[in-house]
Amino acid sequence: MKDKKLTIIKYIFEIALIIVLSFMYYLNKPINTSKVIYIPKGSINEIITQLRSENYNVCKLDSLLLRILGSPQSGWINISQTKITKGDFLYKLVTAKAALQEITLIPGETTYIFLSQLSDNLQLDREKLQSEYDMYATHKEGVFVPNTYKMPIGITEKELIKILLEVSLSQMKEFSTKLFGSYNETKWFHYVAIASIIQKEAANIEEMPLVSSVIYNRINKGMKLQMDGTLNYGAFSHIKVTPERIREDTSLFNTYKYAGVPSIPVCNVSFDAIKAAVFPAKSDYLYFMKSKSGTHDFTCNYSTHLSNINGATK
Repeated sequence: MKDKKLTIIKYIFEIALIIVLSFMYYLNKPINTSKVIYIPKGSINEIITQLRSENYNVCKLDSLLLRILGSPQSGWINISQTKITKGDFLYKLVTAKAALQEITLIPGETTYIFLSQLSDNLQLDREKLQSEYDMYATHKEGVFVPNTYKMPIGITEKELIKILLEVSLSQMKEFSTKLFGSYNETKWFHYVAIASIIQKEAANIEEMPLVSSVIYNRINKGMKLQMDGTLNYGAFSHIKVTPERIREDTSLFNTYKYAGVPSIPVCNVSFDAIKAAVFPAKSDYLYFMKSKSGTHDFTCNYSTHLSNINGATK
């Protein structure tokens, strides 16, 4: 009888040992990950499902383990390595947080300048950022929504571009639905192109509908726009437009040479500029000139416009 009990105890011990060893083997299995990952708000099962959709090797057992360890934190998680054990990965989901860096895209800034700022602020490769942007952006310019974004230090170029594009598109669709009842990409970027000129030219939000009216009025009369702001594209975002530049620039952005609105937006725009592009002020204005106060003087006739120019230069 005693030998039988010892045999049972030995058997149970062996089974327990196998379970423990299997469990330790499972927790020490390697898992590939990004250095930082984003965990959405939701239940543990929803988080596991999200991770699986992003090709992380996790399963229902991991859901049970996370319930023992605690609930994963939502937001950016600093994994700090690209190869890590399953146990450490699950533990970091519960305990780690990523250091965040604020990055701000101001209305009217070009994507070229913004990508350079991202490279400097987040220590990322400028060429890789450009390559990822060229690969995934639907348009050459105007696809980002100006805003302040909090991004984790350690994010890759591909992840950053993907997130910025997804967040911006979501906001664009939401605003478009409010304006038009739906989102049509061609229609939306037609207005983004107009809004980008408004954004570059207007001194403030209040002026935007007036600048918009000048654009439409000049087009309706068959006049070229002849606006300096369109030449502040790409790397030229903050470079003063000179008479030499106007003569020599052969790009589609030169509205002194080519009629109409450039087919590509000049910059990234605010929703205020979009609204002004859709709803221009009712006016007969054809010209505007920056005054000494920093705002613009609007006029219907060229003689008054010349007087405004002469007054501003004195």
